Parts: sequence; C-alpha cells; structure tokens
Amino acid sequence: MRISCAILDDYQQVALKSADWSSITEKVDVVSFSQHFNDEDELVDSIRDAEIVIIMRERTPFGATLFKKLPKLKLLITTGMRNASIDLEAASAHGVAVCGTASSSEPPTELTWALILNLARHIVKENAELRSNGLWQSTVGTDLYGKRLGLLGLGKIGGRMATIAKAFGMDVIAWSQNLTKEQTDKLGVQLANSKEELLETSDYISIHLVLSDRTRGLISKKDLKLMKNSAYLINTSRAAIIDEQALIQALHENWIAGAGLDVFDLEPLPQDHPFRTMPNVLATPHLGYVTEKNYTTYYEEAVEDIQAYLDGRVIRSLLL
Repeated sequence: MRISCAILDDYQQVALKSADWSSITEKVDVVSFSQHFNDEDELVDSIRDAEIVIIMRERTPFGATLFKKLPKLKLLITTGMRNASIDLEAASAHGVAVCGTASSSEPPTELTWALILNLARHIVKENAELRSNGLWQSTVGTDLYGKRLGLLGLGKIGGRMATIAKAFGMDVIAWSQNLTKEQTDKLGVQLANSKEELLETSDYISIHLVLSDRTRGLISKKDLKLMKNSAYLINTSRAAIIDEQALIQALHENWIAGAGLDVFDLEPLPQDHPFRTMPNVLATPHLGYVTEKNYTTYYEEAVEDIQAYLDGRVIRSLLL
C-alpha cells in the first residue's frame, strides 16, 4: 500500500524541484500545496490521508487539536531544527515522529542587512518615485559609518551581524540575558551593561534571539520609549519578542525613526494590518530563510528523513 505525503505552504511551488524525490516515489505519493490554509478544518480535509507531512518553518502551526484530527499522520517534518509552532508533547502523545533539517545562518543575516541598508538610504521610496513620477532625490539618507549597532543576541546570526557591522565602520554593542564579556571580546564587541543601555545608545537595533518564555515580550512599550527618536528597530527573528501594539504606537507617534520587519504575530500578515501601510515601516513577508541554498537543504534532508522513516528509523528527531 502506498504512503501519502503532503508538503504544505510551498508558496513558490519549488519543493519538488529543490530536491531529487525519486528515491522515495516508488512507495510514496507526494503532493504539494502552494496555498496557505487559514482554516484548520480546510487543512484537515486536504491532508487527512497523509501519513507524512512536511511543513515550511512556522507557516502552519501544529497544535494538539490538529494532531487529534489527523489520526493517519505518523511523521511530521519541519524545515530547520527548531519550530515553536509544533506542540511536541501532543505529537508524542499521538505517536507522531517529528524530524527537522539543517538551516543556514547566512540568509537571515543577509536579509537583515538588506533591511538596514534600505532603511538607512530610503531605497524602496526612492525607487518607487523614480518609477512612478520621475522624482529625482527626495530623501537624505542616514549613515552607517560611525553609528552604533545594538545586537540583542550574539549567536550565529548575531555574530555574523557584528562582523559585517565592523566592516561598515560601525560601533557594535550586544546584550542578551546570558551573554558574557568573554563572548563579546572574541568578536571585538562591547558588552552592554543592560538591555536599557543598548536601547538608549544604539542607532540601529537588531534582534537575533530565540523565542522563549524569557524573550517573549522582551521589547515592551517602556523599552521602545528608551530608544532614540532617530533609531531604527529591525526584527528578523520572531515577532513575539516585541509587543506588537506598543511597536505600532511607537511608529505612529514617531518615538523611533522606523522599523524593518520580516516577522509578524500573524502570518501571512492581514491585508488591513497597519504594518502594510505605515510610511516608516519596511516590511518583508518572512523572507529571512528563503534562498535557493536553504530550500535545497530543506527538501533534500526532508527526503532523507522520509527514507529513514521507510527504513524504520527516525533521524534528526525534535522529540526529547
């Protein structure tokens, strides 16, 4: 009997082109869905016969109710080795193996710098006006050289951010709850005495933290008021690290100069969300990890996960 495998949220319709699936197609029927299912019942109707489901990052949450509605599901594969939108306890309780794949830190680093550079030099606005009305120069850019980049988090991505910032001639300061001077010294970065010091003194603030109980809501209304009114806040990590309503107020009332955002509390971002139209927001649709190299890695390793499952093994397990 053949096995059914569903690939969810294949927005660009490239999943089946990003890897060689021939090693499993003798036993597995693979179907890809490019549309996002906002309604859980509609999702269940579409994948109820799937024994294997592959999800892209956190685009489709898998909570306890969804696992209960999918009794045939035995293997859930997420791209990347961390996915906060999967209820791992529920997966285990329903006998579902959860596996992951590798993910590169270079793509989100590059996207973060794309946001910073666009904000600093108003590239989107200038390009739009050049195309629409021929207006020649309407803004004055801000500098990176000599300015301070504040990094909330100095892991793999934060470390890459620091190295690039120094190449631009920026002063770099970093903070996280467990960050040590030994770690910052290795990168030639200043260790902030507190989160407040980083917020008060930085010209660009970029978030590179894992979402956890400690980091959820880490940037509050009070924190946003500490920032310079000329400063920019960039978030390519996880939306819930910032209080969204407080950020909307801060941007609306110009407490800060602007924000570059690639992650949102609700994705896809609703059509009427203020982030879509605020003039001081540069928003991208969660593109941080979306590159050819990452997609190739994701789907090649998903195929390996499936092949191992067919052989009676579980590899790259996310379950404890």
